[in-house]
Amino acid sequence: MKTLLSRLPALVAAIGLGFSAHFASAHCQVPCGIYDDYAKVAEMLQDADTVIKAGIKIGELAGKTDAQSQQQLVRWVNNKEAHAQNVILTIADYFLTQRVNASQDDYVQRLKDHHAVIVAAMKVKQSADPAAGETLKTAVAKLVTYYPEHHHHH
Repeated sequence: MKTLLSRLPALVAAIGLGFSAHFASAHCQVPCGIYDDYAKVAEMLQDADTVIKAGIKIGELAGKTDAQSQQQLVRWVNNKEAHAQNVILTIADYFLTQRVNASQDDYVQRLKDHHAVIVAAMKVKQSADPAAGETLKTAVAKLVTYYPEHHHHH
């Protein structure tokens, strides 16, 4: 008899398919001017924090074989995957399509820094180690230099 843990990769893949459609429509790609770049970076930092917490929880649950623990393990894996994918889509669908362009003096460095975020998010998906989440958080935090927080005065 197969245990739930041995079927975990198939379960994660099946459940994870449902997330991709949700995140695909994250932004309309129309320069409507209602998005705050810093807020998008802050959102990705929150995604990174969630990924780190998920990695910790996955580690805590990994050795447990009771049904409740295995169910929670699957949920944390799905959570980690969804937040890492959200970061990838935010970079690809928002920043790379609308905020990074060849006319910028620091284009190559911007491209490298944004690409580093995508690569770090991909590695989060490949690993349960919270350190991968820390690497993602560091890569995202570096983007604040391009998109500083603006204080609005009314």
